[in-house]
Amino acid sequence: MVTTSTRAADTTADARSAHEGDGGGQPTRASSSSDGVSPSRGRRRPAAWWGLTPFAVWVLLFLIVPCLLALGTGFVDGDGAPTLDNLAALGDPLIVRAFASSAAVSAVTAVAGAVVGAVVCWGLTSLRPDGAVRSAIDAASSVLAQFGGVMLAFAFIATIGIQGVVTRLLVDVAGVDLYADGVWFYQVPGLLLPYLYFQVPLMVITFMPAVSGLRPQWSEAVATLGGTRWQHLVRVVAPVLAPAFVGSLLLLFANAFSSYATAAALISQGAQIVPLQIRAALISETVLGRENVAGALALGMVVVMAVLMTGYSLLQRRTERWQR
Repeated sequence: MVTTSTRAADTTADARSAHEGDGGGQPTRASSSSDGVSPSRGRRRPAAWWGLTPFAVWVLLFLIVPCLLALGTGFVDGDGAPTLDNLAALGDPLIVRAFASSAAVSAVTAVAGAVVGAVVCWGLTSLRPDGAVRSAIDAASSVLAQFGGVMLAFAFIATIGIQGVVTRLLVDVAGVDLYADGVWFYQVPGLLLPYLYFQVPLMVITFMPAVSGLRPQWSEAVATLGGTRWQHLVRVVAPVLAPAFVGSLLLLFANAFSSYATAAALISQGAQIVPLQIRAALISETVLGRENVAGALALGMVVVMAVLMTGYSLLQRRTERWQR
């Protein structure tokens, strides 16, 4: 047996030396496949990227190019000459108040929507993931999060407008007049309820994966170590969900800050928020020659959105560590 093993070892060594002498030490096809690298995978990868071409063209034509054109108008005057005078409009008290109003509406609806949505997500954890109720709520959240614009404005006007169904019902039955102190619904405060209508479902969509990622083994470990439910909530659940909650809060703020159609349908007079200021700069019949100011306002909004989305991306990366 020793002699046979010695002969086999000598034969293997001779074959290896012959291979190095003939092939210059180059790996064979078998060795390449044994390393887990397919020779044809590298050739197929460029062809696979062609599948992204339609999406890349769509993003280029309908997102990148319009964004660059909108921002570029803020750096030219009416004759097309380069100028920085349009940026001075960002310091106008009227523009500053518009940014403040947009930030206030976004902050209130984001915080309220995040809290209510988080409570809904926590309640959904007690339901079966494949149950009918859970599936219905998930589907409704996906639809209602995109239900905005003129349709949403009309729904609220017909419900709690000056002559809305609920408004007249409260006056006739309970003697309560929602507009006894003024018509607030068609001003900035009137945007809060419609915005909350799509903010809460959006929170459910974005925050539910993080809540579903909580593992029952963590609560069992806390109980094994003698901890209470409160300690499990404060020391385990809260730190794990905090990045996802803050990230969703930023996303809700950005969603409200950039909303235009609902506000445009409700507020027909004045421009109390930034999107309506951009509309006024483009189509106003009383203030002429301010079309390029819209580009400067768009630049301000892009800066705000870039900061928010950067923060959301960083927090989302931190959240994904617990969802693996």
